[in-house]
Amino acid sequence: MNFQMTGLGLEKRKLDIPQSFLDQEEAEEAEDRQLLEPEAWRTYMGRRAALREFLSSDLSPHLLKRHHARMELLRKCSYYIEILPKHLALGDQNPLVLPDTMFQLIDPWKFQRMKKVGTAQTQIQLLLLGDLLEQLDRGRAQLDALLESPDPRPFLAGWGLVEQRLADLSAVMDNFLAMMVPGRLHIKHRLVSDIGSTKVPHIRLMLSTKMPVMFDRKESVAHRDWVSLRWFVTIQPAVPEQFELRFKLLEPRTQQEGLQSGVIPVAACTFDVRNLLPDRSYRFTVKRAESYTLVYEPWRDSLTLHTKPGPPEGPTPRRLGKAGLPLTMPSQR
Repeated sequence: MNFQMTGLGLEKRKLDIPQSFLDQEEAEEAEDRQLLEPEAWRTYMGRRAALREFLSSDLSPHLLKRHHARMELLRKCSYYIEILPKHLALGDQNPLVLPDTMFQLIDPWKFQRMKKVGTAQTQIQLLLLGDLLEQLDRGRAQLDALLESPDPRPFLAGWGLVEQRLADLSAVMDNFLAMMVPGRLHIKHRLVSDIGSTKVPHIRLMLSTKMPVMFDRKESVAHRDWVSLRWFVTIQPAVPEQFELRFKLLEPRTQQEGLQSGVIPVAACTFDVRNLLPDRSYRFTVKRAESYTLVYEPWRDSLTLHTKPGPPEGPTPRRLGKAGLPLTMPSQR
């Protein structure tokens, strides 16, 4: 890999550096220069500049921090199989088969097998992404240590290995960026059984990602015997989604209090849970409702709220147009 030996504007940067530090740096630089011939010294300084440029652009701490944040987000996402029809061949008069229609043609048992493939592919992809990110972190730490070496001679002698290391890290970064997007599923088995004279549709399966569902911690508040919960999705879907809200009383004191838990289907991003005990802690979790195409959902957001003690606050505010309705306890889990 060839690197352009460009200056880093060192003279300009010195204006912002304390004089005592500059004096020490210049003294160390003069000492290092005595170890090398003038030509070797110029080569050494040029290669250090190239290495610094790589670390400040291609492998900067800010860039790695962004990749770590994206990795954490991917670990919280939900992953689905998306069924897409391929375009029909030129001259074919049959209409495109819509996804809902294709589900009627797909063998359910074979589709379940493909969901397992999708789950495994997603898990492997996340593990590989984490490993690639660790390689980038280690590579930057090693190159940083090389720049801090007090003797320039090993730096020059091992420059060939340094160039190879830079090329390897560039390849690792390319692989990391390419794997950030879920890919196409490899179909090993025909999903659509023979359907007589009807033309078998051509389909392709893709892994799609949905952003995590997260509680709005500023808008979710607890009152004396009820809580108002609100959640959101970073990227709003094109169609409304269904959610599953769970709640549970923490540290129940009696067998009856142990029944203060349940699962509530919700068709909005807000819900009030009523008939709670005052001055007690409850844990709430939210996620998307189960879907036939879901293959992997490793994470769900949780929130703990403590109801307020004291006398009732007055009439319960009307929420969702259903004020005053008692909360029915779904099947306990």
